[in-house]
Amino acid sequence: MAIQNGDANTTTHTPAELDASKLIVNLAKELKPLPAPETLVFGETKTDHMLVINYDPIHGWSAPEVKPYAPLSFDPMASCFHYCPNVFEGMKAYLGPNGEARLFRPKKNMERLARSVARVALPPFNTDELLTLIEHFVKIESRWVPTLPDYSLYIRPTVIGTRPALGVAASDSACIYVIVTPAGPYFRGVPKGVSLLAVGESVRAWPGGTGGHKLGLNYAPGFLPQRLAAKQGYDQILGAMNFFVAVKVDDDTVDLITPPLDGTILPGVTRESTIALAQAHTAGEITIAGLAGLKFNVHERRVLEAFAVGTAVLVAAIGRIGWKGKDLVLPVHEGGLGPIAKGIKATIFDIQTGRKEFRDWSVPCL
Repeated sequence: MAIQNGDANTTTHTPAELDASKLIVNLAKELKPLPAPETLVFGETKTDHMLVINYDPIHGWSAPEVKPYAPLSFDPMASCFHYCPNVFEGMKAYLGPNGEARLFRPKKNMERLARSVARVALPPFNTDELLTLIEHFVKIESRWVPTLPDYSLYIRPTVIGTRPALGVAASDSACIYVIVTPAGPYFRGVPKGVSLLAVGESVRAWPGGTGGHKLGLNYAPGFLPQRLAAKQGYDQILGAMNFFVAVKVDDDTVDLITPPLDGTILPGVTRESTIALAQAHTAGEITIAGLAGLKFNVHERRVLEAFAVGTAVLVAAIGRIGWKGKDLVLPVHEGGLGPIAKGIKATIFDIQTGRKEFRDWSVPCL
């Protein structure tokens, strides 16, 4: 839209908004074979298509396009390669009881994505339009949603700065792309719980930093500590997932403790869902699987179990935590998960797959 000012020779141009109704769909001529679910390694399987949208400061957001999965091409000077204005989200699609693909609390992911985009000064966009596009894209790729329990289709919406210049400035150009990959259990073969190494020498986030946003630059500093943890026999480092401890108060009351959101911790959707379910369970709004009659509150008592939550892992038991050469060994439960983590996982999964209704958290892709 061009708006004429007082000067007859001067016009101002309004860049186009993101518009899902302009979607272009170019389907692959040949579809890839589906892998056996037991062979899946997280994040390695490429599906048939991807969703791509570009932004430039003159034209605004381009028409969204679903097209065959392929490499993307950007200028070597693009901001994403030098100054890391790279933002992403982690979502999952599950099969519902009628075979439909369902998203879990997707508006929460869109809200967090918008906050992350604003934090690194990338061009804004309408998150409702992007969510509409993601729902349509998931329907196109729905044959890739695994049918086995604990399996899902992982969704990775990504926004990167593409300004083709080396000047240290916010990127006025961007690319949104969405890819999906079928995923099974994140941690395999750890029935006694995941082992974590607590690291104090390396700092991933700090007050006033970007730890509360889902930025690519937050993850790279953890790769070296994670490698060192693996060499010492640990599965992961403490802090890579949102962490919970269940502490017994008495026979029917348990504390559910997790670090507060102070700007250094990512406000995980699964974290928020775990807290909301615990509160709703205590209030009688819903019953967490296997925990009827139990109440949650806050006190300091004996540790019953510890677990971590996240989109990729959902809920994982913690078996031990290493710190300065010593291990804190946590209670062991048959099958890995204790009754609280097991109940929360089962209840969230039932909501994700549409088998249990709760606050419109599960959204079918219609």
